[in-house]
Amino acid sequence: MLTPLQTILLAALLVLLMTGMGASLTLADFRAVVRRPRGPLIGLLSQYGWMPLIAYGLCKALGLPEDLAISLIVVGCTPGGTTSNLFTYFARADVALSVSMTALSSIAAVVLMPLMLYVYASGYASAGLKIPYGNITSTLAVMLVPLALGMAVRARAPKAAVMVERAGGLAGIAVLALLIGTGIYNNVEVLRATTTNMYIAAGGLGVLGFGLGWLGARALGLESPQRRAVAFETGIQNSPLALGILVASFPAEQQARMLWLPLLYALLVLISASLVTLWFRFKRAPIQATPA
Repeated sequence: MLTPLQTILLAALLVLLMTGMGASLTLADFRAVVRRPRGPLIGLLSQYGWMPLIAYGLCKALGLPEDLAISLIVVGCTPGGTTSNLFTYFARADVALSVSMTALSSIAAVVLMPLMLYVYASGYASAGLKIPYGNITSTLAVMLVPLALGMAVRARAPKAAVMVERAGGLAGIAVLALLIGTGIYNNVEVLRATTTNMYIAAGGLGVLGFGLGWLGARALGLESPQRRAVAFETGIQNSPLALGILVASFPAEQQARMLWLPLLYALLVLISASLVTLWFRFKRAPIQATPA
């Protein structure tokens, strides 16, 4: 799907994205997890409990073919990203909890993402479509390097970190634009072949993630602002990272179809998250501190 030059550009944008994400984090965020682990651990349980299960359930219910099923499950197993922090802020929810959950899920992804893929996606693997667990794990491990670099910039030069964080956000948008543009230009037949079930799968992953994340947080006793934060962290995955993993891990001839569902998800989750944000703002829950 991508030319060698485009693949190199995608890799560079992903490194910038993860550096920008790191620039939004501090060691204090991780210390907060240690001091007040209940909220972040509930978020982590929701992130890696609900989302892979929802993706798997949608694949089964909608009868998706193996390549599309694997790509959707990859999205479901991806950690949260800074987009969830942004929507948490707009929804007047617990931003500190959201940042802590993003930090924790990003580090845990190196172990939990391959594990969840093995649990939920191995049944879709065949002789023609093997899941390269080693490539996925190594890609995630490599992405921790720019994440750490961004944190180092934040610690040593906070003003520079603001610019790095913004550049990372723009890089995430550029990843989506690059892949959508090349996907439409080079694979018009894939766009034409997009089915109703594909739209339901891509849109349903985020919507169900929001709902079950909120319900799970409520069942476990979190207050309203924390429930909202968990809902966004659960439903909004780091889709540029998921796309990068697919490009880095699967053969080029399989990428055209495999990338389309994650791209649809990235578009539809922004729409659904905006609607959820408007609903939360309408409800006007008071801001509360994360419970100990």
